[in-house]
Amino acid sequence: MSAQNNNRLGKGLDALIPTEIEHIDDFASESLPAAAKLNSGNVNEIDITAIDTNPHQPRSQFDDDELKQLAESIKKHGIVQPLVVTAENDWRYQLIAGERRLRAAKLAGLTKVPAVVRTMTEQQQLEIAILENVQRSDLKPLELSVAYSKLVDQFNMTHAKIGASVGKAESTITNSIRLLKLTPKGKQALQEGKITEGHARQLLALPVEAQDTFLAYIIKHDLTVRATEEAARDFKGGVEIKRSKVREAKAQQTQITKDLGKYLGTKVDLLRTAKGGKLQIEYYSDEELGRIYKQIIGEE
Repeated sequence: MSAQNNNRLGKGLDALIPTEIEHIDDFASESLPAAAKLNSGNVNEIDITAIDTNPHQPRSQFDDDELKQLAESIKKHGIVQPLVVTAENDWRYQLIAGERRLRAAKLAGLTKVPAVVRTMTEQQQLEIAILENVQRSDLKPLELSVAYSKLVDQFNMTHAKIGASVGKAESTITNSIRLLKLTPKGKQALQEGKITEGHARQLLALPVEAQDTFLAYIIKHDLTVRATEEAARDFKGGVEIKRSKVREAKAQQTQITKDLGKYLGTKVDLLRTAKGGKLQIEYYSDEELGRIYKQIIGEE
């Protein structure tokens, strides 16, 4: 992407959308394709049925009540900020920014919507879709993570370049993408708003096998992010202590069976149960059983 495009993204949507609206009423002339009739860069009226949604839209959920409220506002005041589209062919357009407004306009019964026609690459379309939602704080943490990850995986953008495009620090982009490493339960809790991004970062500091247990603890006790930070340190320590005790117990068990086997002259096993365990001593004849018995009671 050129420096000019990066600068546009950095300045926000205002740099992409002019304020003057040019109305085109005769939209069905057979002598001139619809896309050719529109003045690229200016705001035009476009048939709402000719606009396809953006496949790069990072947002996956739209609140029905908010859409209804916006639809009522559009009925009274119209669409204040135009949509941004790109021409797919002579008669159809693909939405780049403004899906919420497009959905609300359909609910309001509009047949045409104001839109700016831009020529953009897939990368630019994704960046604009992200930028629009970031500026309005509409994207959920995981939706942002997926969007940033697409820019990295599909377009080979660095975290620093993404940060410059959307006005965020490089570390913010890195931390956002790390959220994709959460367990499925962790992702679901974050998406549903049961935990925040701050809680999620503390989960990621724990071993994977401990994350779901700690997640349940956070939700059960309704911990703040600060309380979660403190609890995570204790929880992590508890996991390490437990592992250490298990390793110590196994080493002790191995030493016991080794010493007993040497003393009795046969194979000895310890079988753990929920409450204690069993000591298993092997013998291969009645004579050997007698010998082991005498060895145990000290008659040999």
